Parts: sequence; C-alpha cells; structure tokens
Amino acid sequence: MSPSAAQEPTRTSTAPAAFFWPTPPYASYRDDTGAVSGWPCAVEGANGQTRNCLLMTVIPANRAALIQVPPAQVNMPLRFAMFRRIVLKTPLAPSGPAVDADGFAQSELLDYRQRLHYRVHLADGSSVEGETVGHVENATGLFLFHPLDDRDTVERVFYPREAYREVQLGESIGQVLVDSQAVTKEQVERAAAEQENLRNRKLGDYLVIKEIVQPEQLLQALDQQSKMPMVRIGEALTALGLISDDQLKDALDKQKTERTVPLGELLVKSGLLSRQDLQTALARKMGFPLVDVAGFPIEADALRKVPFAMAKRLKVLPLLCRDGVLIVAAEDPSKRATIEELEFTTQNKVVAALAGISQLAQALPAAYGKFGLDASKVLSMPGRNDEQEPATADKLLESLEQQSGFAELDNEPLIEQSDNSLVRLINTMIIDACNQRASDIHVETYPTKRKVRIRFRKDGHLAPYMELPHTYRAALVARIKIMCDLDISERRKPQDGKIEFAKFSSQYPVELRVATVPTQGGAEDVVMRILASAKPLPMPDLGLSAPNLAQLKDAVERPYGMVLCVGPTGSGKTTTLHAVLQHLNTPRRKIWTAEDPIEITNPDLRQVQVNPKIDWTFAKALRSFLRADPDIIMVGEIRDQETAQVAIEASLTGHLVLSTLHTNSAPETILRLLDMGMDPFNFSDSLLAVVAQRLVRQFCNECRKTEVASTEQVDELVRDYLRAFPDDLRPTAEAVKAEWLAQHGRNGQLQHFHAPGCSHCDNTGFKGRMGVHELMVNGPELRRLIQSHERPEVLQFEAMRHSHFRTLRQDGIEKVLAGFTSIDEVRANCN
Repeated sequence: MSPSAAQEPTRTSTAPAAFFWPTPPYASYRDDTGAVSGWPCAVEGANGQTRNCLLMTVIPANRAALIQVPPAQVNMPLRFAMFRRIVLKTPLAPSGPAVDADGFAQSELLDYRQRLHYRVHLADGSSVEGETVGHVENATGLFLFHPLDDRDTVERVFYPREAYREVQLGESIGQVLVDSQAVTKEQVERAAAEQENLRNRKLGDYLVIKEIVQPEQLLQALDQQSKMPMVRIGEALTALGLISDDQLKDALDKQKTERTVPLGELLVKSGLLSRQDLQTALARKMGFPLVDVAGFPIEADALRKVPFAMAKRLKVLPLLCRDGVLIVAAEDPSKRATIEELEFTTQNKVVAALAGISQLAQALPAAYGKFGLDASKVLSMPGRNDEQEPATADKLLESLEQQSGFAELDNEPLIEQSDNSLVRLINTMIIDACNQRASDIHVETYPTKRKVRIRFRKDGHLAPYMELPHTYRAALVARIKIMCDLDISERRKPQDGKIEFAKFSSQYPVELRVATVPTQGGAEDVVMRILASAKPLPMPDLGLSAPNLAQLKDAVERPYGMVLCVGPTGSGKTTTLHAVLQHLNTPRRKIWTAEDPIEITNPDLRQVQVNPKIDWTFAKALRSFLRADPDIIMVGEIRDQETAQVAIEASLTGHLVLSTLHTNSAPETILRLLDMGMDPFNFSDSLLAVVAQRLVRQFCNECRKTEVASTEQVDELVRDYLRAFPDDLRPTAEAVKAEWLAQHGRNGQLQHFHAPGCSHCDNTGFKGRMGVHELMVNGPELRRLIQSHERPEVLQFEAMRHSHFRTLRQDGIEKVLAGFTSIDEVRANCN
C-alpha cells in the first residue's frame, strides 16, 4: 500500500455504497486507496460557506453524497445541487519509481505529470481557476488534482455536474497566438464572437430555429424570399450534403415514371431523406420562412377561402390574405401542383410558407374549429385520450358555437356533463390557465339564454377567455362538481372542494380550490383558484428595498419572537413567508408549518394541512407543534383569538413564529391584535416586525419606454411622497428630489416610464407583478406605545422617527422612479 493510502482513515463495512475516487491519469498514482468511507473533507456550499465533515460515500445514481458532521454519527444525504465542491483533506502522493522485468526503473514514465491551468465556470456565473495535475470528467462531475509541492503531491477536488457550466483546461489557442504575436488580441476577440455565433446556429439555420409568429414578420420574410435566386430542390439537397449526386440522379430517373410525385417527396418515400432534412433544405437553401402555426394569429377570412376538407387533403393552412394574395403554410411549399389548385379554387394568387411537420396536423382542425368552420368534423372524436391533446385551447375556443345553431329554438337540446367535447374543453381550459399563469378561473352563468362567460385573473386583473352557448350552463357546472366530488344535485347553497388535476392530465400536477356560489334565477357560478406547487423564492427576489431587506433579515434571524406578514387576499403573503423560511432553513433547525392550503411545497419543511371540518385548526396544529421540538413555526393565518394567543405564547418560550393577517397596514396590525384581546405587555415583548405588502403590475420589458420626466410629474410624486410624514419629520421637496436624483437619475434628470402595450403583454403594457412593502420593526419606543394601546398613526410616526419606515405608497413611488411600475398602479393598490 502506498504511503498516501496508509494515511487514509479506517473504513467501515457499513458504507451505504462503494465509490472509488479517481486518481490523476498518470502511472505514478496507484489506484489503491480503496472505496470512499469516512474520509475527512471540506464541503463548500452553494452559498460559498465551507464546512468540515466526513465523506462516507458518493452515490452518482442518486446525484448525492453521504456525509457525517461530527460529533453526529448519522449519515446525512447531500444533493449535488446543494454544494459547489468537495475537497479531500488527505493528500495523495505519487508512488516511488517502478521497476520492469529487466530491473530498470521506469522513471521517465512515472515522472511525466503535466500540469495544466484550468478555469471552471460555475453555475452561479462566477469562476475559479488554478493548476491541476491531470483531470477526470465523467457523468458524475469534474475531478481535479491541485499540486501541493514539487513532488506533485495533490489535493483532490470534486465539482458535481450541477455546480458548473463549463471547464477550460490549458491555455486557449487564442492566447497562444497572441503570445507568439501571430495575431492581435482584437482579431482573437472577433474570431471568438463569430465562433460563438456559429456554435449557436443549428443545421436548419436561423429561419428554422426562429419560427415566425407575427404577420409583419411573415410578409417581410416572404418578400425577401421572392428576391432570392431560384434554386432547385435537388441542388439544395446536394449542396447541404443530405444526398449524393448519384442518389439525386437515380431519383430524377425514377421521377420520369412518377411525374405526379415531387422530387422531395420521392426521396422521403424511398428512405434516402428524412422529412426534417427536406424542411431544412427548403428553409436554408430555398429561403422559405418557417411559421409557428400554433402561435400565429390566423385570420378567419383566409380560412373561409379554402374549405376544410380541401385544406386537410392538400396539407395546407391558410394564414392571412393581403391585397388579393392568399398566404398559406404547407409542409412542402415547393409543390407547384398544390399552389395551382389553390389558385384555381380561391381565384387568388397563393404564396406558400413552411409549416412544422408535427404542427400542421394539430393546427388545421384547431384553426377551423375556432371560427366554427366545419367544426362538426373537428369535434367528433369520441374516446380520445385527454393526455394526447395539445396544451392550448385553440382547438376548442368558440368551436362549440356551431353546436348551438338552434339557439333561437325553444326545444334546443341541452348538453350532457358526460359529453366528450365538454370534458376535453374543461381540461383544456385549466391547462390554458396554467400556461398563461392565471391565478383564478371564473365561470359565470345566467338564468337566461345569455352565453356562459369564462374569465381568467392574470396579474390581478380579470381578462376574457371564452364564451359558450347557454346550453352548456348546467353541464359545465356539473362536470366541475364531479371533478371535485361535490353534490351535483345541490344548487341552492355554496359548496367548496378541490380538484387534483394530475388525475386528468399527468403533465400538470396542480391543485384547484373550487367554490360554487348560487346566483340569481337558479344559476351557479364557479371560481377555481389554481394552486401550483411552486418553489420558494430567494429573499432578494421579493422586491424589498435594500433597507427593508436588511431589517427583515435581521428580524427573522433572531432566536425567538414573532414576525407578521399582512395584506389582503392575494397580496403574496405566503410567498414572502416561504422565502423567509427558505432563508432560515438549515440542517440545524426544525421548521413546522400549518397551512390552508399548502400552496408552496418544500421537502425540507414539515408541512401540515389544516382541516377545520374535522376540528384540525391552526390553534390545534400550533399546540401540537410545541410538543414536537420546533425551532421555527409558521402559521398560515391568525384568524381568531385562540390562534393569536398560542402564537404569542410560543414566541415567548424560545420559538420564532411567522404568520399572516388580513390587515391594511403594519400599524393597523398591532391595533387588530390588541382588539382581539391580546395582552399588550406580552404582545409588545414577542413582536419583532410587521411587514405589510401589496402586489402591483410590472411594466412589460418588451415595450417599456422612457423619457425625461417633466417638472409637473416630479412635483406630483414629491407631494404624494411627503404626505405620509409627520410635520416635524417632513423633509423639504428639494431634499427629496436630490435623494431621488442620486438614486434614480440619469444624466442629472429623473425619468418617466410607460409601456404602450405589445403582443407579449396582450397590449396591456404590463406583464408580471412585484411587491411593494412597508416594514415596521419593533423597538423600545414602539414597545412602550403598544403597551399604552396607542393609535396606528402614532405608531407609524414613531417608526419613522427611529427606523427607515416608509409606507406602502412611498415604497411604491420609489419603484415608479426605478421604472418598474406606474404611479396609477401604486395608487390603485395602496391607500
């Protein structure tokens, strides 16, 4: 055994897996160190902190390592995504010179150990570099060997695949050329940029990668294609190397006997060419633009010019009509016979673009069905599996209109809840809501023959989705009730339920909280809240200002006390608390949560779903947690006096308690809890901080514009900002403007932002939401005022005197100046 191997710690026979650490790829390093088991190491976490521990083994199949943190003797799994690297503390030295059969030392072989400079680009954007004696890279990750002395004793380092994006070994060829003065540094940089550009372009070229989704783009691309020199399909295929000259000659000879079959189709049928290769040639060499037919805004007038049966037979999809020219998408736009037949039928000039192979078959019935053109043929697909349907509602939107063609008759047939079209429609509606990141689905019915209206709430605002014939009213509500096991015969009182949508579409593991409400005339409305299993956000991504973020971190890192997050329903309180819990979550802490419902899942927390129907309430869950040795407790909501009392008691007995309330501001929260009957002295001692928040819509980054703010606009913001200060603390307008210029000014001027709207934001000018906050941190002065039961405005003014407290409106104005949102959004959401 080598000296280095003798220094290895004693291994046990209870190792969970046998993993052999690679050695440098040189003969002088003997691979006799045995399997990893209890080796001293240092683990550098994803946050950059390093911890000494024992490495028990590495399990590549599970993408994890097993470690022990002394003095604990329990193996703890550490996922590869949780750390950057592992460094073994025991050095590995090369062995002495070997002797061959003739008695000669093989010193030249053993002494050859090349040292290479390396640079590892980590997943977080940073990079590390150094020197290594060889390297090993496999599916597990990257193994490097840092030289420690002149004998090439090495330190062994492991980077898992999840921790890095790229590794560079040795000097780049560009640097070598620059050092030898063969080229200049600028020439190398230009060549590297061109190399990166070429690396990012696939075989199908830019037109195949970038599918067209806008009419303006398509018209421009077709104009460019019409100016390109004529290229025959055979020449394009041979130029790309997809077929040989002999294969082309044989195909042309065969075509003489099969004149009705285009050359490209002939090559595909003979197996010499794939359909994807054919489309590559059509796009790259012949210039046909590729259209994303699933996302293209197809015009109804274009569809009416070509009957559905004809479009299906010719495999074309009409897109739009401009100045007597009909533009269609086809799998093979070079088929002249197809173009001529379309021109004869439509009496229009026809120009063809390229459609994706798999897209056209799905897009054809969806497009015609959307506008009610031959929709009976589109929807007659009984027994079709919902799992195979496209994830959009294009195929079903408005396609049911044609089934209500007897809408004016008194004896019109009502749709049954088991109707296959209706089942697929509801599934597709939910999938569309998930894809559009809607938070709620509203189904609104009427007792008359008025259509059923369905709307989505996106970014806090309702947007129309679709309308259905009134004949679907009862069946639509009944089907939704069946999905969440509610009583379909009960229509007089409200009901609550849940839909586990994974039962109906395994690709969308979401849960929907359903509420039915009886309305006028015996109708029923349904509201479905989408509860996607989202991941917690990092605290810096919450949108807190720098002072608020620092103060909140300081508050939640206290060993005990209470932190409250308040605001109306849908203001992001749960998201904020889970971001805080993720920040606090370490292997040393036990965290319990009681929630209703569990909207954000985190496997590192012990999460409990309360159920008032069986008397499993927040208060009872909280009392159970206190007997389960917690460090941190999160209560989904303080709804009553009992829950508030137990939470305060828990925070006073050495636990950090996080919870939410439905109040308008941070100062009003204190008054609300005192009015619940809380003891002011206990409450003032337990409270650490209150953060109030709202969600405002963000400007769309695609169409946001900026201009120099006028004097009137700035003065209006200043007046609004100063209104919240007490008289003795109110700064001057000039001081506020100077502070804003220092923080948000450009070239000595403040900017005014606005967004006119575009296709990316549905022409609203807004896409996504962000939080505005006010943070009240408890201190000696506030504690005295809480004990004397002072009014909220007195608490607010005191917080402004002794901390960087800013109201929701003031924090929103700061985000307006930074260009995130508009002042109208702030005023609409913050009193």
